Amino acid sequence: MGRLRWIIALSILLGTNCVEGQIGVKDGERFKPPVPYPPLRQADVMYRKVIWRTIDLREKFNHPLYYPLEPKAEYQSLFDVLLTGVGEGTITAYDPIDDEFNYPLSKTAVFSLLADTTIEIVDGLDGGYDTLEVIEEISAGDIRRYVIKEEWFFDKQRSTMDVRIVGIAPQAVKMDEFGNVIGRQTLFWIYFAEARPVFASQQVFNNHNDGARMSFDDLFWKRMFHSYIHKESNVMDRSIHEYKSGIAFQLEAERIKEKMRNFESDLWEY
Repeated sequence: MGRLRWIIALSILLGTNCVEGQIGVKDGERFKPPVPYPPLRQADVMYRKVIWRTIDLREKFNHPLYYPLEPKAEYQSLFDVLLTGVGEGTITAYDPIDDEFNYPLSKTAVFSLLADTTIEIVDGLDGGYDTLEVIEEISAGDIRRYVIKEEWFFDKQRSTMDVRIVGIAPQAVKMDEFGNVIGRQTLFWIYFAEARPVFASQQVFNNHNDGARMSFDDLFWKRMFHSYIHKESNVMDRSIHEYKSGIAFQLEAERIKEKMRNFESDLWEY
């Protein structure tokens, strides 16, 4: 009898927190603040390496960063989240001339970068020719990759290898006048620490469970993305593609990853 009372009391308690006919949280409810990083003293950093990675949005695993192409009430692509933050002034965009965050861009400069104006000559109504101004804007569907800059370090105080994402930059496809893809264009750099509160407030689609709500900050914190290394800090400031190609590029990227993994394991004795 006592156990039955506890079950009834628990069901009443849980019922007071639910709205009839509604599952989960209310629309517009904000996410929790970003998870704070563990305390770190520079004196405790005994190893540090700067790594640049490429996140290819064509990979299925990375689709939550790419879709939806049109913003929805609950979900936005990462690119639309960045643009919203830049427009609201909560995120600062930096000139892609380098990845040191030295040259901030104004909102006007950022959105002008996304608009490409071309002039087309068309037949006029009077038998002559008229000029038509065509404005093509870069949108979420044009983003193919993200480049992230991160720092790997060994914290001797916690005896662990850790990582901090420093910056992220979207790359859009670059096309010629005939619509053929001729390359990629880095649009701007974002200082990741500044963008974390914005990422934490935006829900990202969870392929496995609609009930397990996850923010973009959670996605990066848990490193739920596929990427490959394309550069490590070096004296000549070279990317891997400048001295390796084909299968040798992949082997070099794996060598860099394995080198960092071995550094941590080699510190331990078994």
